[in-house]
Amino acid sequence: MEAKVTDPLDKATSSAPPTLGEGCLNRYDPDALRPEDGADFDGAVELWQQLQQTPEAPTDTPKK
Repeated sequence: MEAKVTDPLDKATSSAPPTLGEGCLNRYDPDALRPEDGADFDGAVELWQQLQQTPEAPTDTPKK
């Protein structure tokens, strides 16, 4: 027998990870973030270094 869900919001359950700080200093607790939360930062340092070495293209080129 299949269970009947009467409230469609009963199926949609999620919660934000724990936070640290208050007000404008409020941020997610990095120690509580897991890969399941979409918080896999393994390549962040390498990406940052690569972006710092990439020359920027001029943003203000005159058109003729």
